[in-house]
Amino acid sequence: MASRPEAAVCCFRRTAITSFSNRERSASMALLEVVGLKKTYPTGETALRGIDLAVDGAEVIAVLGLSGSGKSTLLRCINRLVEPSEGLVVLDGVRVSELDRRGLQRARRHMGMIFQEYNLVDRLTVLENVLSGCLGVASTWRAVTRAFRKDDIERAMELCSRVGILDQIRKRADQLSGGQRQRVGIARALMQQPKILLVDEPTSSLDPKIGAEVMELMCAVADEHHVPMLVSVHDLDVATGYSKRIVGLREGRIVFDAETREVDRSILHSIYTDQDAA
Repeated sequence: MASRPEAAVCCFRRTAITSFSNRERSASMALLEVVGLKKTYPTGETALRGIDLAVDGAEVIAVLGLSGSGKSTLLRCINRLVEPSEGLVVLDGVRVSELDRRGLQRARRHMGMIFQEYNLVDRLTVLENVLSGCLGVASTWRAVTRAFRKDDIERAMELCSRVGILDQIRKRADQLSGGQRQRVGIARALMQQPKILLVDEPTSSLDPKIGAEVMELMCAVADEHHVPMLVSVHDLDVATGYSKRIVGLREGRIVFDAETREVDRSILHSIYTDQDAA
């Protein structure tokens, strides 16, 4: 496993990344490389101000920051649910930020996304929602008719069992509790067989007990599937309790990138400013 980059991510050499073609990846490159990522909306609001980040190995990384710091925008720019204004995103040697529509569709198959508000189709069953995770590789006919292959159905049921919702597979999504809905989202993301998991505030709509169960589950399945997980959080306890590395964001900039055990009050002050972070 490649070693994690040093905390000062700003020292990444852009030439080391930009010299690669869309299909090349050297042993020295991280699975995910983000270089100079910026996002300015048409209103003039700037959400990201030059993000440099590298992710490799099956580690859980918390992106920690206050509301409006750019956490969700960063995740959504990585998979281009939000189009970046500038910068480079490279996943496993593929320049995601430069792909056309068809190429982007292929690249997104490898990025599992778990959303704060679940993003389930309420009128579909749990099993159908989980199976939607393989639509990126299913034929158009199978996608439209939902005529999924037997092995896809079997895999979806295995994932439902793993996340604890096998007894709910015939229920519509709108009949589930928040914790159950998030478990469906986890299974759907895993259905893609992703190379990385992007997780946006997964517990903010859940009570603390259920939220802890969901975090423990996500960390466990990420480890089982040997995929890194980049998870945005605003809660310090969640960040320190479940991640091995914390990337701190403030006003669209990375203010620190360190192993969780290295985070102290002075580092937290760079995020929370005059607020009491303890």
